[in-house]
Amino acid sequence: MPKSLIIVESPSKAKTLKKYLGRNFNVMASVGHVKDLPKSKFGVDIEKNFKPRYVIIRGKKKILDEIKKAAEAADKVYLAPDPDREGEAIAWHIAEELNGKRNKIYRVLFNEITEQAVKKALTQPGKIDQKKVNAQQARRILDRIVGYTISPLLWEKVRRGLSAGRVQSVAVRLVCEREKEIEAFVSEEYWSITAKLSGSTPHSFMARLHSIAGEPVKISTEVQAQEKVQMLQGLTYAVQQIERKDKKKNPLPPFTTSKLQQDAARKLRFSPKKTMMLAQQLYEGVEIGTEGPVGLITYMRTDSTRLSAEAQQEARTYIQDQYGRNYLPQQPNIYKNKKGAQDAHEAIRPTSVQRDPEGLKQFLHKDLYQLYKLIWTRFLASQMNPAILEVTRVDIAAGEYLFRATGTVTRFPGFMAVYVEAQDNGAVKPAKADTQAGEEGAADLEEEAGSLPMLREGERLDLISLEPKQHFTQPPPRYNEALLIKELEEREIGRPSTYHTIISTIQDRKYVEKMEGRLKPTDLGEIVNELLVTHFPDVLNVEFTARMEQELDEIEEGDKKWVETVRDFYEPFNKRLEKAQHEMRDIKREETPTDIVCDRCGLPMVIRWGKNGRFLACTGYPDCRNTKEFTQDESGQLSIVQKETTTSNLCEQCGSPMVIKTGRYGR
Repeated sequence: MPKSLIIVESPSKAKTLKKYLGRNFNVMASVGHVKDLPKSKFGVDIEKNFKPRYVIIRGKKKILDEIKKAAEAADKVYLAPDPDREGEAIAWHIAEELNGKRNKIYRVLFNEITEQAVKKALTQPGKIDQKKVNAQQARRILDRIVGYTISPLLWEKVRRGLSAGRVQSVAVRLVCEREKEIEAFVSEEYWSITAKLSGSTPHSFMARLHSIAGEPVKISTEVQAQEKVQMLQGLTYAVQQIERKDKKKNPLPPFTTSKLQQDAARKLRFSPKKTMMLAQQLYEGVEIGTEGPVGLITYMRTDSTRLSAEAQQEARTYIQDQYGRNYLPQQPNIYKNKKGAQDAHEAIRPTSVQRDPEGLKQFLHKDLYQLYKLIWTRFLASQMNPAILEVTRVDIAAGEYLFRATGTVTRFPGFMAVYVEAQDNGAVKPAKADTQAGEEGAADLEEEAGSLPMLREGERLDLISLEPKQHFTQPPPRYNEALLIKELEEREIGRPSTYHTIISTIQDRKYVEKMEGRLKPTDLGEIVNELLVTHFPDVLNVEFTARMEQELDEIEEGDKKWVETVRDFYEPFNKRLEKAQHEMRDIKREETPTDIVCDRCGLPMVIRWGKNGRFLACTGYPDCRNTKEFTQDESGQLSIVQKETTTSNLCEQCGSPMVIKTGRYGR
């Protein structure tokens, strides 16, 4: 009896499917894409409506031959790569290679790899979605046009080996522009005054000076702060007003791809690339004891917060059983998708809420467990009641001076019994000098807020101490990976399947480096960004890039032809390319004078660009080939990097001192 053939892209996914489908199905893996544009050639015929020339990827011919042989013997062929554009393209390329067997080729889609979902998908087979294939093809060709034409220009003008990407270059621009904001920021000094007070109970509390004669506090210097402290010492302090109110704190929606990457970066310190690698494993199947491989989460590339009715009901049953009716809303919580969301797949959630993280802990390595727990708790919390917080605000009068204390206590934990939100460290805009003690002061106290002692209006208070404190307004922070993903998403640049690739690529290409967890442009990144912004303003324009993403979505919806989109991009781009080839600065030949003198021949040294970045070169070249590595501080001061540093360690062979050598490739 002939078997049905199912083709997926991942061996681990194939292993999970085999467990569910039994002997009547042969499951094979393509191990990713099988065809692509050639690496060594442009591969796109501009004159023939941008016709791509796909070739079999190196190492994939043997896999394709095995798939073809299995397809010959099968009565039906089910193409089951991931349910997104890349998955559709993989299915399409395999179908092209199986030409002549189209009457028995079907496309099947499942959002989760569970026995029920897989078997249901096989009862509802469809055809390859050519519109989705066209959207992927358009993206691939646009990226090839940009990368294959700008990169050689950068080789010629800056150094060999550089590359430009249509979306990645925009991400580099965002990092460079943030760095310019930081460099241009002028910090302003200001002071706050905090009073330590106590009432009729023995517990003391802190209150911040909030206003003077009804006007916001403005204290710019230490002298002014000390003057205020002196004035405040002999005053009478009394509770002027107490305001208590309940505040609802609603749960967050279940994860989309970008929100998962952001939360994993904040809470677990995972890079987006690591998060997606782990999520892929959880989706495709993890060995769970005697059960074998089990798909633990739904598809991890999604921009939707939608949940199936079955998933909502399962969560509600679990909440009632484990936490009680007080934690269960009357109706399931439903969340609105952001504008422009494709909503092709559900939110990221566990395939079964009954598989709680603690029960799986013994089967998952630490990182997998942490990510699964994050997904599980966020999903469960999304279907719980809000938390109820009691916020108390106490205004304390001392003559014309008003101090304010804030306390927050949890009256009902609600979803917070399961999930606690993470905050971005330093993810706020700089405080303005005219809101020193208002917004920022309140925020500071809110962060420290706990319960306040029992107080009553009119109660006299004892002043224990006054603390003046110096502050400086802060520039906007550098992006960390979570914040850059958030910025890309808000500006509609990239899609769920591309965020982690963008973040890793700009670092791999040495355009951006990570310093103390924050992203900073390298010298190379800044110079390449400057050249591209000058000569390709459209390609590097944030709004233009977002509009291209929208057009790709329109191609997938069938509202736009892919060839038209590519042509509309190519024609103005090609004109700019021709112009840039003549007008772009030749960084390779540029020399920046310095006051450093060559220690070999006495001639001045200049800054030049080489294959590993900037270096000092003697102007006596080629007679003198002396070069130096250097560093440059924020003021522009140059310091030569010593190539050898003697250490106290002795060579175990000859007894001579060991030295640390520094070169262009490191130490």
